[in-house]
Amino acid sequence: MNFVFISPQFPETYWLWCDRLRSCGASVYGIGDTPAEAISSELHRALDEYVHVDSLENYDQVFRAVAYLSWKHGHMDWIESMNEHWLPLDARLRDDFHVTTGVSLATIDEWQSKAQMKPLYAAGGVPTARQIRVGSLDDARRAVWEWGGFPAFAKPEYGVGAGGAMRIDNDDQLGDLVGRCSWQGAAPYVLEEFVPASGIAAYDAIIDPWGKPVFENQEEFPPSMSDVARQGLDLSYYCCPGIDPRLRDLGHAAVHAFGIRARFVHLEFFRLAEDREGLGHAGDYVGLEVNCRPAGGYTPDMMNFAHSTDVYRIWAEMVCFGERRLHDAHDNWFAVYASRRDNHTYAHSHREILARWGGSIMMERRVPGVLSDDMGNHMYVARVRTEAEREEFIAYVQKRAPEGFSEANAGEYNDHTEG
Repeated sequence: MNFVFISPQFPETYWLWCDRLRSCGASVYGIGDTPAEAISSELHRALDEYVHVDSLENYDQVFRAVAYLSWKHGHMDWIESMNEHWLPLDARLRDDFHVTTGVSLATIDEWQSKAQMKPLYAAGGVPTARQIRVGSLDDARRAVWEWGGFPAFAKPEYGVGAGGAMRIDNDDQLGDLVGRCSWQGAAPYVLEEFVPASGIAAYDAIIDPWGKPVFENQEEFPPSMSDVARQGLDLSYYCCPGIDPRLRDLGHAAVHAFGIRARFVHLEFFRLAEDREGLGHAGDYVGLEVNCRPAGGYTPDMMNFAHSTDVYRIWAEMVCFGERRLHDAHDNWFAVYASRRDNHTYAHSHREILARWGGSIMMERRVPGVLSDDMGNHMYVARVRTEAEREEFIAYVQKRAPEGFSEANAGEYNDHTEG
């Protein structure tokens, strides 16, 4: 099997997808915009060949890179990036090189469009917030009135993470939104009824070629990632040792309705904070969005810690053999992410965190700048057994220093000066 991996150098742990593919017998070729001499030694060893392009946004360059690899090594059987930003690029390349193991550009467009997701959710019986594409101000006002008034929530129809999302609290803000969307070349937006959420739960799964999950995981996030990014809040989230059966059922329904096959998926759901007519009761799940790639950042590693497994290997086995061969360890934990920001001063130093939680910490490092708005500047991931330990770890890492400490003392408390 010949596998082309787009942008295997970012995030830094993505070399593991390539390594596991090779261990399953695939020939793996990377195409990226980082010069070959700058990629990690681990990635070099995991690839049969790496082709550097000046920009992955330049389709002609990437097309020529795939054409070169096909001429040299034969037909490419898979083309994939595992990265939301490059999913349309992956699909266009598959269309142009007649690679049938993944979905077409038209299907990717349907999956990534927050408007086109709605009828698919409905087909699967998954409740979702009411929504319109932003057009005229009259239509937007009418929709908000039908939903019971402000607030409403706006977000780019095509977007990654919380970027560009905003709460709309009054008619002036609604008018500003409609005005911006009317500019020539402006990104399209959707407007939704505001869902009172107590949190966001995610159903993660590796789906085999027949649409069946061979690995499953549940994550829990804060109720508003847009607030985390916009207000510079400290982020914490976690993978759970088990899965709520209600979330699993909705995940299965969405996978079936969207026709997802042979992919890693990350499906997000609101958890209702209160009863809501047409959506459900407090504690019920409401479909938020479907992401046909793994959860971002270091979450695949957190899944490994939570379930004592290797999701990189399970995915590679699905690709190469159509099945999971790695056994289930049946050893499940909470894998907890807690990050800190450089502009805050904290009560416990980096050394103190390692001294207190060192036996539980599975990973700690600086967060790449492109991810830091959502993910913070320095992160710690711990593996613990109980909810009490989970909350204690988060509180310890993110506890702020008391008022009165001067800038001269900041180095004692801010992790980035010590790590």
